[in-house]
Amino acid sequence: MSINEDFERQTDPYRRELLAHCYQMLGSIHDAEDLVQETFLRAWRAFERFDADRASMRTWLHKIATNVCLTALQSRGRRPLPSGLGGPSDDPKQPLMRGQEISWLEPFPDTLLGADRNDPAVIMAARGSMRLAFIAAMQFLPPRQRAILILREVLDVPAAEVADVLGTTPAAVNSGLQRARARMDQVGVGEDQVDEPSDAEHKAIVDEYVKAFENADIPGLTRLLTDRAVLEMPPFLNWYVGQADYGAFIARVFAMRGTDWRVLRTAANGQPALAAYTRGDDGAFHEHTLQVLTVTADGISRNIVFQDPTLFEAFGLPSRLNATTGQALPQGRPPQSERTFDHTGWLRSPGI
Repeated sequence: MSINEDFERQTDPYRRELLAHCYQMLGSIHDAEDLVQETFLRAWRAFERFDADRASMRTWLHKIATNVCLTALQSRGRRPLPSGLGGPSDDPKQPLMRGQEISWLEPFPDTLLGADRNDPAVIMAARGSMRLAFIAAMQFLPPRQRAILILREVLDVPAAEVADVLGTTPAAVNSGLQRARARMDQVGVGEDQVDEPSDAEHKAIVDEYVKAFENADIPGLTRLLTDRAVLEMPPFLNWYVGQADYGAFIARVFAMRGTDWRVLRTAANGQPALAAYTRGDDGAFHEHTLQVLTVTADGISRNIVFQDPTLFEAFGLPSRLNATTGQALPQGRPPQSERTFDHTGWLRSPGI
């Protein structure tokens, strides 16, 4: 067996887990993918010096990944959601305000977690540590506290091993964990702990929401919401609370973009996600937004509407759908530099 083959054999089982780890640290799927590549590059360069008597391959890789992330975070700020920057808007008819020079939190495609229930990356999602509310709350922590919280509470790494990863003491790790827990409680991560419906109820709620959205049925949409449902739409600072404002804003979208929509289902951060497409002048349906829902036993409590066109590619979603069959059409994305956000605030490409 060549050294290349031996390296792949020993490291590949941890690739998904490391991707989830880097995403939890950075809050960006794009950054996470880049940093996993950097992790494997550094691991390859040091592979001949790896000593299995000193650390397991898993711990060794997480040590490299953690330090790669900490280095990257020295030049990056936190990635917020609109609700983490200020209070809700009180008028859904007001102009949308785009947050300037803000790097926003991004969703994570569930397809990248895999389906093996014993895979640590899948276990992370099952524990809720991949949910958007958890990732958003993590952004309020200093980088080293993020690392401690992930390694100790998500990955169950012993304090002594975490201390070795971070070059500190177990006592400092335990102290950092206490501060991280307190800060997570302070920023309200527990507020998004959901009373999960049964699988059948969950499916029925999402099915009804898709049907109402495709039919531009505002009463049908709002009927599925909780009383204090939240709608937020990075990169815009405006966000709304309550069925009335939620419905009024979506009605505004339908008035501006038309009432002819198609929706593809996917999943992000262990939550249901919807890829919305609106009909263009060419008759086809074009990528519009990626919506990540929080579904509770009482209804949909939050919808985060992402308008970053690169996310459709990251999720393996087509940019266009055939109007008759609903099947994917050949990719027709204009260059990213040509994509603009118009005054209504919803993604629009030239000619659409």
